[in-house]
Amino acid sequence: MIENKTTEFKREYTDDIKYAVIAFANTDGGKIYIGMNDDGTAAGITDIDDTMLRVTNMVRDVISPDVTMFMDCSVENVGNKQLIVVTVQRGTFRPYYLNGKGVRPEGVYVRQGASSVPASQTAILNMIKETSGDSYEDARSINQKLTFEKTSAYFQRRQIEFGDAQKRTMNIISQDGTYSNLAMLLSDQCVHTIKMAVFEGSQKSVFRDRKELDGSLLQQLEDAYAYIDSYNRTRAEFEGLERIDTRDYPVEALREALLNAVVHRDYSISSPTLISIFDDRIEIVTIGGLVRGVSFEDIMLGVSVLRNQHLANVFYRLKLIEAYGTGMLKISESYADFIVKPKIQVTDNAFKVTLPNINYGKAVHNKQEILMNKPAVAATVDARENVVIELFEEMDTIGRKDAEAALGMSQATAVLVLREMVKKGILVKEGGGKYLRYRLNK
Repeated sequence: MIENKTTEFKREYTDDIKYAVIAFANTDGGKIYIGMNDDGTAAGITDIDDTMLRVTNMVRDVISPDVTMFMDCSVENVGNKQLIVVTVQRGTFRPYYLNGKGVRPEGVYVRQGASSVPASQTAILNMIKETSGDSYEDARSINQKLTFEKTSAYFQRRQIEFGDAQKRTMNIISQDGTYSNLAMLLSDQCVHTIKMAVFEGSQKSVFRDRKELDGSLLQQLEDAYAYIDSYNRTRAEFEGLERIDTRDYPVEALREALLNAVVHRDYSISSPTLISIFDDRIEIVTIGGLVRGVSFEDIMLGVSVLRNQHLANVFYRLKLIEAYGTGMLKISESYADFIVKPKIQVTDNAFKVTLPNINYGKAVHNKQEILMNKPAVAATVDARENVVIELFEEMDTIGRKDAEAALGMSQATAVLVLREMVKKGILVKEGGGKYLRYRLNK
């Protein structure tokens, strides 16, 4: 007998046996002979019962997931000597690892020749994929040191229990007692992010602001909505004595678009969700095209095939989702009373929702109407003056400092621009001195 890929010799019991047990369970199985010299001659074990107990206790205490169901200890006589033979089968919950090290190369071992060696990152990922199938959220999380501070607080606010029993029901904790990728997505250590950017005008040429959100997906969802909401302005119109307030984007459309981006994203691809805010629209780009077998026409009719079934169930339990397959319909219905309509684009690997700014066209129309009533003025309005005119979309009157900030020019230049606009009849003055304000001449 010699040591090889499926055979290991140990002169006596040592804790190093755990490496061979993990390696055999992760590879093709094998046998560990305790009481065998390196040259294949029998040395024997004197205290059989005590040694077998030490082996089983050690395996149960230091290896995860539980590998004891794939292991058996027996006694064999070799050359009139009693040996303990630990038989290890290839496990079904691979990768097996040392509790203190986790699902990392220093904790996962495989068999190479007659040695037990640390597994590569690629080998670990392949084992996870093989034992978990194609579902990313069901696969075992590489990081097993997860915390759920934000998610626990979210559940608590909804008065929903979030103990170990609920985590198992929601597939956050897998059958083998380890954290799944769903757990990672809901944990404070989530590796996936949402990138947000605000652009000047309608092109991706000038950044006004940018932000990257991390942490639990629930926290990212709340932060993303709050960020967008800060740019979702309310504009007022009057019909007789009645004031009508209209937000730039329907709240229901924003909510559904964000939920769709988080719930249906393909998390097996490490690329962030992108949210871009322009003056005239918001674009939300999600990694992951349509689920196989579902067409674009199907989803517009309300057909729902979930890529992340367990994640959707968590959101359903939290009442963030009321019913499956209604998101796209709600987005369309939110724009039913408006001329502008949302746009949905799908490729093999991405999903894009474009929400138009309801009030943008009105603001542009009002500005054009003002200038059209003054033909001589319209012909002489330059780019700087257009920047100043745009300020009146948000304010009834402006000051010199407002124009200075918008133009990015010196005080003297801003004063000259404002004076020229007064001279042309575009603006009228109100007040004087340090209280001087300017109003559009309607």
